[in-house]
Amino acid sequence: MRPRISFAMAAEKTQHVFDERLFDRLARHCEILSRTPMEDFSTVQARELLAETDILITGWGSPYVGEEVLRLAPGLRLIAHAAGTVKYTIGEAVYAAGIAVTHAAAANAVPVAEYTLAAIIFANKRVFELSDIYRHDRGRTATWALMSEPIGNYRRTVGLIGASHIGRKVAKLLEMLDVDVLLHDPYVTAEDPVAAKARLVDLDTLLRKSDTISLHAPALPATRHMIGAAEFARMRDGATFINTARGMLVDHEAMIGELQSGRISAILDVTAPEVLEAGSPLYTLPNVFLTPHVAGAAGLERLRLGEMAVSEIERFVSGRPLEHAIQPELLERSA
Repeated sequence: MRPRISFAMAAEKTQHVFDERLFDRLARHCEILSRTPMEDFSTVQARELLAETDILITGWGSPYVGEEVLRLAPGLRLIAHAAGTVKYTIGEAVYAAGIAVTHAAAANAVPVAEYTLAAIIFANKRVFELSDIYRHDRGRTATWALMSEPIGNYRRTVGLIGASHIGRKVAKLLEMLDVDVLLHDPYVTAEDPVAAKARLVDLDTLLRKSDTISLHAPALPATRHMIGAAEFARMRDGATFINTARGMLVDHEAMIGELQSGRISAILDVTAPEVLEAGSPLYTLPNVFLTPHVAGAAGLERLRLGEMAVSEIERFVSGRPLEHAIQPELLERSA
């Protein structure tokens, strides 16, 4: 009998994750019990679906998968998470039961890395500042004066904090630029392949020497406010701080104070709180480029998440090893 599949995610948050081509691929190997995702496991329909489910595809907005779901889905063999982190979706009981879990964090990392590359290029070129000057000057006199200043990406130093999926992809993308890449990650050794793309340094060295600093560390209790007043003070004058990771990693009071001095700039896709108060100075500071958490998969980019989940299911059904299986013992220090 072919494995039976059901979905659990918020429909309004997962548009474009699966298209007809991906449903066709799934149908070649599995029986799709329902294309309509479960958003609440307590309903009669959800309980009936879970009772028949062998493979559960989860995504953004999925209800929590814990002991109760395992009781309702005795045949469950695989959970394919068509999104990034599984920390807030998959409970420890799932791993203890020996159920395979895979995720699409590597797929979600692609657009974040692309956003970060663009942010680095624009920051070193001082594109945001030049745009503002041009908009107000309505001529070229003021902007032309900056052309002889040390702007641009040639021979600049980029610092990456964290060798996550995203951090590694950024390091790979930076190979196309003539920049010196520094990397700080306490878990990375010289034998790691990423060390061929970035020079491993301590955090203090990275902060002092980098023209742009991009944060890619996981959100853990130990990393809360890992970038605070002391770290911002070590950044060189004119440096740009980029955060596409999580707002809780940064002491916002310290960051805002440094930004208000005008000594550094920031490109922020994430903040704490996630939606800033209406009166936050981050909305109006001229040296801050603020976006509403859009670096990750959005719109058609979400299709990569579905493609990765389907590819993992095809490997599982054919008896091949999963490429993106979750290792529970590494969850404590991963995003």
